[in-house]
Amino acid sequence: MSLLPVGLLLCACGLWAQQATTTQNSAMPNSVTTEQQSEPTTTLKVDVNLVNVFVTVTDAHGAPIGGLVKENFVLKEDDREQKIAVFDKESALPISIALAIDTSLSTRHDLPLEQASAKRFVHAILRPVDALAVYGFSEYVHESTRGYTADLKRIDEAIDHIHVGAATALYDAIFLASRALDKRKGRKVIVLITDGGDTISKVDYKEAVRAAEEAEALVYSIIIVPIESSAGREIGGEHALIQLSEDTGGKHYYATSTAQLDDAFHKISDELRTQYLLAYYPSQHTSFSEFRRIEVKVSGVPDASAYQVRHRTGYFTVKSDF
Repeated sequence: MSLLPVGLLLCACGLWAQQATTTQNSAMPNSVTTEQQSEPTTTLKVDVNLVNVFVTVTDAHGAPIGGLVKENFVLKEDDREQKIAVFDKESALPISIALAIDTSLSTRHDLPLEQASAKRFVHAILRPVDALAVYGFSEYVHESTRGYTADLKRIDEAIDHIHVGAATALYDAIFLASRALDKRKGRKVIVLITDGGDTISKVDYKEAVRAAEEAEALVYSIIIVPIESSAGREIGGEHALIQLSEDTGGKHYYATSTAQLDDAFHKISDELRTQYLLAYYPSQHTSFSEFRRIEVKVSGVPDASAYQVRHRTGYFTVKSDF
């Protein structure tokens, strides 16, 4: 659950740890890596007191829609309509951004352009109340900023000093960025710049997705395609990123040029300034499902049927203890 004002109430009679096998991460000097562990770890069941849903609404052309009010939203959990207890326009809420840049050999020709575009994005989006961490990932994941910061000089230096490696630990990067974001307050976003392929991660796709969902992180994927018809394109990896972005309430973009890369960053920046927060107390459930599905629709405004509403697809009632 979120580290926003969200209550996590333990059951009155106490909760017992449930055993589960999962993946833990270990730190190395100047880098971050993950390792598979065979010994069991625990998960804790919690009763959700308040559920936060960050919502982006766009028109048929993809332009963000502002000016909506609480009465324009219908929110359901597992097909049951919920009463919206908190409604806010989130342009002023602090953002924590994990900027993860693919530095594998397959991206080496485009890396200088990606670095320059990423710096322009950071300077456009970051405010004193926000914070950003830079991750470079190849055969391992390296957090260049050594934590989250709003210091633009420190961020620029971190972007400039990421280096090309051999392989692509994409899912490890998503997993580790999500674990770090889970401890932060406010809105949480992961921006990935990659050609889409994963070749060496210790965690798998499902573990990466779950970590992002539990952190309530919106994932924006910028998929670099230098030669669109290239036989070397990782189509399966691209589809995985598209699905991950949809499930978390983010979006994917393709970029075949510097102009398209800048445009993708610009659209992400615009969306982050026009989001809505809907929060609700779940009504009584008859299902003991581990995952509860969320659906949000817009009504009561002209052309509402043409609007695209994006948000996380749901939340876990059992949170992993990685």
